Amino acid sequence: MPSVKFKNQLHLHFLVFIAGFTAILGELITLEAISLVWYRMTIAGVLMLMYLKLKKINLRVPKKDLIKFFLAGIVIALHWITFFAAIKVSNISITLAMFSTGAFFASFIEPIFYKRKIILYEIVFGLIVIAGVFLIMQTELKYILGICLGISSALFSTLFAVMNGKFVAKYNASVISFYEFISGVLFISIFLWISPSGFHSDFFNLSISDWGYLTILASICTSYAFIASVYVMKYITPYSVVLTYNLEPIYGIVLALILFPKSETMNPLFYIGAALIICTVLLNAVFKHKKKIKIKP
Repeated sequence: MPSVKFKNQLHLHFLVFIAGFTAILGELITLEAISLVWYRMTIAGVLMLMYLKLKKINLRVPKKDLIKFFLAGIVIALHWITFFAAIKVSNISITLAMFSTGAFFASFIEPIFYKRKIILYEIVFGLIVIAGVFLIMQTELKYILGICLGISSALFSTLFAVMNGKFVAKYNASVISFYEFISGVLFISIFLWISPSGFHSDFFNLSISDWGYLTILASICTSYAFIASVYVMKYITPYSVVLTYNLEPIYGIVLALILFPKSETMNPLFYIGAALIICTVLLNAVFKHKKKIKIKP
């Protein structure tokens, strides 16, 4: 019989596969990025509320922390909007390669939030990531808008992860996610309300396929993934979780090549640049793990 740890390792890789599949759904759903994220967060928020009620988890939090959750919800909404917008204006491979630059941003954002010094090897890795981005830009300049949006998405994602890291130590992760989803919906709704092309008759007129893909995106790729990732961390070290999740761009790019070979086959220099970025991200996680081991008494 497989051990509990082995089962959870497989579960973790399934979650990473789901994360990579999110980009595929972004390509398949015909909605614009803002509308797509509004539906995703609305459906996920409702599902998360049902889960919390089923588990009888207390939703009460102090107002001061509630405001912080709402700010984080706006950040994750901006991350998803720029992520899906990048897919719409370029393709999945470009978006996921740029999304990997999050480790570069983390090397500067984490020291600000956690009041630690910038580490030398993080700067070196950051320069390698920039070199990878430069290589991709040289060959895929026609996707410059997608590249910029993908980098923006990585920045918002890193900022969100650092903010959430402080929240999870104090509150239930599902409660945090619920409030973040709700705040994201409110934020996007206000934007759409004041926008000339916001809420209109066609906004709620979706095709059957879009409803199907959105349901998968909100339920499996969002609500389930959020809850399951917290469960997995009970049995697997945070290092293993972070390192495995760094494989998301690889899973996503391979899936994209299989499903959309015409639009996703890129110049060989793109793959060199993407490999530079992804390998640097993995090395960064390994270095951090070794440093933590040395610090332990």
